[in-house]
Amino acid sequence: MRRLLILGGTAEARALAEAAVNELGDRLEVVTSWAGRTDRAPDVAGDTRVGGFGGAAGLTDYLRTEAIDFVIDATHPFAETISEHAHDACVTASVARLQLFRLAWALPPSGRWLEVDDMAAAARTIGDLGSRIFLTTGKQTVNAFSDVENVWFLVRLIDPPAEPLPLANCEVATGRPPYDLEAERALMERHRIDALVSKSSGGALPEKIIAAFELGLPVLLVAPPPPPPGMRVSHVDEAMAWVRTQI
Repeated sequence: MRRLLILGGTAEARALAEAAVNELGDRLEVVTSWAGRTDRAPDVAGDTRVGGFGGAAGLTDYLRTEAIDFVIDATHPFAETISEHAHDACVTASVARLQLFRLAWALPPSGRWLEVDDMAAAARTIGDLGSRIFLTTGKQTVNAFSDVENVWFLVRLIDPPAEPLPLANCEVATGRPPYDLEAERALMERHRIDALVSKSSGGALPEKIIAAFELGLPVLLVAPPPPPPGMRVSHVDEAMAWVRTQI
């Protein structure tokens, strides 16, 4: 029996695990791992594990101890650290690795948007866009905006924060994707949002971006980090075709 480790936490990872278990479950053990940064665990086919590995060395030990035959990195495009660790660990352990990545968004030419390199650049740019900002870049990035002055933030989080956010003036809105387009539009209108800040995560264009464009709001996008070297595909079907070659 071959063993596949999926580095997950995304919808693509869940779809891949389901496809692999349904088609190849009699010949393949599928283990999906995710960081566990939110309170609710995703419903994933096959076996699961939660939490970090302890860096590249810890992941290397896991691959060897658990007799993992091949790995698919289907993490979020901004999960830079685990992707780098996966590359290094698979090289060290001589384990085949594939990256399942999202294609960049196809943004409408009529939309008002600007892409910057990182969160620090986004923080420097926000003041030019307005004084009421919808910040949807996630809990791990909020500190980057702590020094921004004269801006009120509506911060989108999946779970309520355990302690106050390091922002002088903000309100938290919690919720889980997928979001409703009408609800996103109403949220921005109710809070008189001037601009939206988002990670440029790729895949299907999310409702928040569509709603912002429909309202004529500028959208500030933070570009994803470059992926580590290695073979990459952009669809679950392509990843499944690769899996079949490994069995």
